[in-house]
Amino acid sequence: MTSPSTAAPQATPANQSSAAPPSKGARGRLVLRGAVVVAAIAVLGYGVHWWTTGRFLESTDDAYVGGDVTVLGPKVPGYIAQVLVTDNQAVHAGDVLVRLDDRDYRAALAKAEGAVAAQQALLANLDATARLQTAVIAQARASVVAVAADARRARDDQVRYQDLVAKAAVSVQSAQKADADYKQLAANRDKAEAGAVAAERQLDVIATQKQQAQAALAQAVAERDIAKLNLEDTVVRAPVDGTVGNRRARAGAYASAGTQLLALVPAHGLWVDANFKEGQLARLRPGMPVKIEADVLPGRVFHGHVASLAPATGAQFSVLPPENATGNFTKIVQRVPVRVQLDDADGRLGTLRPGLSVTAEVDARGDDGASVPSAPKVAAR
Repeated sequence: MTSPSTAAPQATPANQSSAAPPSKGARGRLVLRGAVVVAAIAVLGYGVHWWTTGRFLESTDDAYVGGDVTVLGPKVPGYIAQVLVTDNQAVHAGDVLVRLDDRDYRAALAKAEGAVAAQQALLANLDATARLQTAVIAQARASVVAVAADARRARDDQVRYQDLVAKAAVSVQSAQKADADYKQLAANRDKAEAGAVAAERQLDVIATQKQQAQAALAQAVAERDIAKLNLEDTVVRAPVDGTVGNRRARAGAYASAGTQLLALVPAHGLWVDANFKEGQLARLRPGMPVKIEADVLPGRVFHGHVASLAPATGAQFSVLPPENATGNFTKIVQRVPVRVQLDDADGRLGTLRPGLSVTAEVDARGDDGASVPSAPKVAAR
């Protein structure tokens, strides 16, 4: 008989071996395979991006925002009476920025206006003199007619008295008196005729004086206009919309003509000067779209287009252009400034300001590989 204390052997579960965890080598192989797949996808994505887009892009971080910054100063010298703007103040075209003391210029204008009035009065006086001289000429001609009539009558009397003396009808003394009267009236006639000629010639003198007066009047008017312009130039106005910067004007200070009082940064029309390497120029064309990223606002993209390419490298426009004909030579990659015109919405003074560093990326898709266009030819005259 079998002893009841004898226990049956315990059975081992059938799935004990399959439930065992994978080894470390198997996990490493799985991670490696996943990394290879991810890397392959990344390389494939980069390759597709480079083939479709990246190979057409030319970029540079040697680029800066530019603008027509206007340095304002007075056209006339004087002491500054008022400074009506502060630093970094936005202004509109025509706003008054600075006023100079204008008392001297007002006095000069009053003097010039007085000179104009004097010349106008002189010209009016000459016109009146010419009209008066016309009347004098008419009077002189009438006198000539009257004296000539008296002379003819005296000549007739002289002839009659000579006949009467021959007939002993009158005395010799009477004949002599008639002869003297005729000669006197003849002389008066000649005098009257000369006076009439002199009166007519006086009109020529008056006409010459009138020309001189007109020239003097024109000169006086020009001096008055200059005085008026000088008075207007004591007020410095904003030529365009923009923001005031670098203000040096101070009330009470003396400013000579052309002294820099302040600078005005325009509110519109900003651009970017991107200095591309010479090896990047082959595909750049005016009109190509450009993306701009500014260091002042990372992540913000501005848009524009290529406006023009400089006719020479930046080194050629420096104060001392390089001269490689003598001495040792080390080749240095040259850069050519490319003007990028910002779109209207992005070309306003706001986030972008002249002088800021940016990165420019030109999309050259559609380029046919032609050479960089040269400057337009001037037609022969």
